[in-house]
Amino acid sequence: MRLYYKTGTALLLLSLLLLAFSTVVYNPPVGFQQPAGFPPPVYDFSANRPTEAGFELGKHLFYDPILSANNSISCGSCHQQSAAFADSSKTLSTGVEGRLGVRNSPPLMNMAWNKHFFWDGSVMNLDLQPIVPITNHVEMDETLPNIIRKLRNDPYYPQAFNKVFGTDNITVTHIMKALSQFITQCVSSNARYDQVSRKEKGVGFTAIEQQGYALFKQKCNHCHQEPLFTDYTFRNNGIGPGTGNDNGRYTITMKPEDKYLFKVPSLRNLAYTAPYMHDGRFATLEAALDHYTGNLSTTPGTDSLFKKNNGAYITAEEKNKLLAFLHTLNDESFIKNSRLAARIE
Repeated sequence: MRLYYKTGTALLLLSLLLLAFSTVVYNPPVGFQQPAGFPPPVYDFSANRPTEAGFELGKHLFYDPILSANNSISCGSCHQQSAAFADSSKTLSTGVEGRLGVRNSPPLMNMAWNKHFFWDGSVMNLDLQPIVPITNHVEMDETLPNIIRKLRNDPYYPQAFNKVFGTDNITVTHIMKALSQFITQCVSSNARYDQVSRKEKGVGFTAIEQQGYALFKQKCNHCHQEPLFTDYTFRNNGIGPGTGNDNGRYTITMKPEDKYLFKVPSLRNLAYTAPYMHDGRFATLEAALDHYTGNLSTTPGTDSLFKKNNGAYITAEEKNKLLAFLHTLNDESFIKNSRLAARIE
């Protein structure tokens, strides 16, 4: 089974109709565009200048199971667009032959602003990030030399790589850079929160959403800083070790103070990214917020923000107001953006 882009006769006819009846024709943007109100990205685009051909190649790779050992799963298998490129179907990620991972698949959105990758921050460059799931035994379980061999023997890839990089000699570097050209354009910046921030006409918060926003800035903005709704630090939010006793950041740094620290996730698109936390232990957003109403672990490693009021950081009333605000961070246009999708044929 191979994957192809959402193009075809219907779209061609639609384009011709637009040309015939309108003076304004929408053309997909080429390259990376920084959303209004967002800070400059961290990713070094000067070393990998985005092009339309690079984006298309990266998208093809992202959705192609050829990157896995038995050609059964793709990057898109665990990072589904309908879930803001997370995996809403499973608590823990599942790899080839049904092998069960130890963490929940995080969403791939606004990755150009990330300084570290994975829940423990084990990788510090987006161009290197895909190597980990591709070669991990419980994920895609493939080797890089074998991937290169398969891509070179494929009827599509040599010509596609030549178009982007000026050579059909496919390398690991080119594979990773092509994937980055797709992933960096998975940008979510059109939630109602963003529309309110841009002062778009006729868009605003309800009274309870406004109250929730005020609470958010008081209670949550320390870690989930606007507009990306994360500060990209690693913290112990009082969740306590799970059944797998995942040590989090400690596994990378071997510093005792980093035990049970995990990367602060973005709060964007929470309606689509359940289950929550690094091990997916909370099935609903309500359950995740219940954690902060009195179920916090106050062990020595717990962030000082949560060592107050006997582990109750928010009240039940505050929880409902926060829920109302958090739903303004859902970007339906992102999960339905056909430019980021692929057709299976």
